[in-house]
This record gives sequence, structure tokens and C-alpha cells, in this order.
Amino acid sequence: MEAKKQNSRLTRRDFLKAAAAGTGGVGLAKFDAAQSGPAQIGEVRKWDYEAGIVVLGTGGAGLVTAIVASDLGVDVLMLEKAKESHAGGNSRVSMQGVWCPLDFDKAMTYQRALNDGYPVPEDMIEAYHRYTTKIPEFLRKIGGQVIQPASGDASRAEYPEFPGADSATICFLDDGKGQPARGFQRLWTMLKNAADKRRIKIMYETPGIELIQDPKTREIRGVIAERQGKKIYVKAKKAVVLCTGGFENNQEMIRDYLSMPCGYPFGTPYNTGDGIKMAMAVGSDLWHMDSLAGPTLSFKPPHFDFALGGAGSPRNGGYIWVAKDGTRFINENTPSRHGKIAYHGTFIQFPTPLPIHSIFDETARKSGPLFTLGGNMGWNTIIERYKWSDDNSVEIAKGWITKADTIRELAAKIGKNPDALEKTITRWNGSCAAGNDSEFGRAAGRMAPIQSPPYYALELVPTFTNTQGGPRRNRNAQVLDPYGRPIPRLYSAGELGSIWSWHYQGAGDFAECIAFGRIAGEHAAAERPWS
Repeated sequence: MEAKKQNSRLTRRDFLKAAAAGTGGVGLAKFDAAQSGPAQIGEVRKWDYEAGIVVLGTGGAGLVTAIVASDLGVDVLMLEKAKESHAGGNSRVSMQGVWCPLDFDKAMTYQRALNDGYPVPEDMIEAYHRYTTKIPEFLRKIGGQVIQPASGDASRAEYPEFPGADSATICFLDDGKGQPARGFQRLWTMLKNAADKRRIKIMYETPGIELIQDPKTREIRGVIAERQGKKIYVKAKKAVVLCTGGFENNQEMIRDYLSMPCGYPFGTPYNTGDGIKMAMAVGSDLWHMDSLAGPTLSFKPPHFDFALGGAGSPRNGGYIWVAKDGTRFINENTPSRHGKIAYHGTFIQFPTPLPIHSIFDETARKSGPLFTLGGNMGWNTIIERYKWSDDNSVEIAKGWITKADTIRELAAKIGKNPDALEKTITRWNGSCAAGNDSEFGRAAGRMAPIQSPPYYALELVPTFTNTQGGPRRNRNAQVLDPYGRPIPRLYSAGELGSIWSWHYQGAGDFAECIAFGRIAGEHAAAERPWS
């Protein structure tokens, strides 16, 4: 029986390594904590490093935690999985706005509505918004020049029809000209500079792989990390704070928790669920594992760790999306609220009947690039910067876009039923001629026929801004076990086990990074050193 268990573990480990290699090599740490369980304090013979608080992750949550703890007189060591040029998590490549409601009571009302059907403990909502309402003050204190719009405007609300929506005020830094500094890592950079000013030590390319626990007291005493291919032991005299984000780039977890065959990040490709596994190994509960900001549809080039962002639609409107059966399944211009769409008085996740292909013709191909580097956020825009060819010819030559002389030939190449796809195209062209999409109601001004050979197909996949689930935490940012008891000296902040249970408010994640980063920093700093 034990041999069978070991074989199962090896198979799973091999699968994870192969999956990582197949998407470009970000992958998981070589030493898989989920396979061996929690490390015990008695196993540690020598500490390689130590600090009062050890923070895992250099996104917004990790930086705020470190800044707050440092200002309270605690020495902080940050461990970061990525190399320095890729560090910063989703915070670095986000819109750089932060939800900063001016009215606490309205924010509470709106948050309850966002939790529709998936309630969150009232004290958690209260703790969150006691801090979100003070975000401008906090950012100014550490050197940020904040632009804060007036209250009473629901135009920034993800769900303006919900009660309290006019609390969805979003703050940005000042760009130096009195305008909001949107995107281009501006808020994250300000936080990183504040951490550097405090001389907070960061060890890059050093992912945490296991938490070290006292088996008697359940206290977390430190972290085993991987550095230059070797295990290192890092002592946390006060606490460990997990700020490692979600699991957008872990295909196994996506299948297990999101009920999708696959999915890919629009943001950082380094989020592979490491912190979730570490917390589970020491007995944490989980929550909100099926909640996510997404999915939307985009293209993931082969051997890339991330999707490009945006659906890559031809500019002339001459395209449709077809599902596995070769039929259209939605209005391709359906408004999405971070992956949620209206459905009979409620909101559901965007459908993904995979494999999905965008179908277009030669006229559409010549109308412009399917993807551009325009915009101010996303991993490709900020970090990698793959430039798509102006006429899509390079990507056709790469084989990313499938080409065929007829619709039937195209169908065969992409695994669709030729009769079904041909019928779908005929119906679409008829709708274009009539100026009316009788099937899904797409606006006539955004329709053009697909009739000029050759024909093309681009496969689209589910993409996420981020996942929201992870270890359950309380109002003090302490990680909880399945019985609601805090795991001593273990905290979390940010997208790892976030407050979002179903609906999501834009800029709410960065707000959570700051709110629970502050809470985690304050409470972890208040712990008494264990030695």
C-alpha cells in the first residue's frame, strides 16, 4: 500500500514538473511541500537566515505588510519566487487603482450585496472597510500623492445596480500633472520604493516551499525555501505572512477548483498556488476556491506562461466565436464584469465550451493586428511585451493562427464538424446581410460577413485576472484551521484567500492588499518572539 502511495506521489510530481515545462518554465518549486507534509521544528538543525517577520511575496500585500511591520520596529525578510525583473505579482501589472470608499456604511452595504448568496462574516467586512476608508491617508503617509474623487458617484461601481454602489470610489496616485496615474506599475513602484527606503531585505528567486511548525503548539516557526537549487531554513521569530497570490497558472488546481479543463493568467505567471499548499499542509481551512476575477477569453501562445489579454478580435467585426460543436454560443461583445455576465436577473461566470475558436476571413485578417501593446496593464504589456505583427502574417507563419482555403477544410484542421461550422458561417453571413443578429443580438455596427478566402481560426482559452480562494483568515489576518481556530504565528493578506466570495469590485484586490497587509503587519508585529 505504501509503495502504491509513493508511486502516486511521484506521478503527480512528474505531472506538475511536466506541466510547468510545457508552459515556459515558471513552474513550481522543485521541493514539493504538498507531497511531504509540514516540516517540524525538530527537523531543523541550523537556521540559514532569520528575521522577526518573514513575508512571502512582493506584491502589494507583501510590501504593505513589510512596510507596516518595519515602521513598528520589526526586522522583516521577504522571500520572492520570481527574479527581480519579474517580481511584484498581479499588483505590479494591475490598473494601479485602489478602492477607497469615503462612506463606511455604504461600503458595508455594497460589500454585502457583492457577496450575494455567498455570505462573508460581518466582522471580516467591517475589518476590510475600516481600512479601505483610510487608504488615501495611509498612502500619503508613506509618500504617495493621491487623487481621490468625490463620493456619491456610482460610475466606478462594477455593479451600479447594487445598493451602496456609489461607495465604489477608486483612488489613483497623481501622475505629476494632477491626473490619475493609471497602470504602468505606478502604485506598486511607490510601495516598492517605500520598502527600499526602509532597507527591507528581499531575497529573489527564493520561493517558500514548506512552513516549519511546532507539532505541540501548532506554532509556525519559519519557512523552508529553495535558493539556487538548495533548501534553506528561514527562522521567523514572530510570524510568517503568506502573500503569494492565487493559482492562475496551476492547471491541476484549475481543474480541481474551477471546473475548467485549463486556464491561464492575464497577470503574473508565477501564481501557482504555492501558498495555498503550504497553508493546507499545516492544517488551514480553505474558502472562496471557486471565486475568481474571470474568466475572459484570450490567446495563449505556445510556450508562453501567460495569455496576451483581450480576445484578439479583428477590427472590422468580421469574426465569430464557435464552441466545440462548431456553433456560436454567445454575443461576442457581451459585457463582462471581470468574467461575470448578466443571466436572468443574476450573474454567472462567462461560459467556456472548450475548445473555442475565433473564426475570420482574409478581409478581417488585413484589418489590423489581433493584439496590440496598447493599454497600461497586463503581463505582456508591462513585462514581456510580445509585439503582434500588424497584418497577423507572422503569427500565421508561426502556426498560431490556422489557415485554410475553405470553411470545411478549416473545420477539419481545428477539429470541428465541417457541416456544423459551414452552417454557422452561412447563418452569420445572412445575419450580416440583414443587419440583425437574430441569434444573439450583436450590434449591427460591429458585424461583418466572413466570406473572403482564405479563412482563419485562432484558439481562445479562459484567462483570469486572478483567482480569489485560499486559506481562510479572520479579521486579524490570521490563517484559520477547519474549526475556526487561528494557526499560531501564521498570517495572510491579498489575493491568497481573499474576501471575494462571488462578485468582485474592480480595484478591490489592491484595496485588500493594503487593508489586510496593514492588518497582518500590525498583528504579526505584536507577536512576542518565540526565542
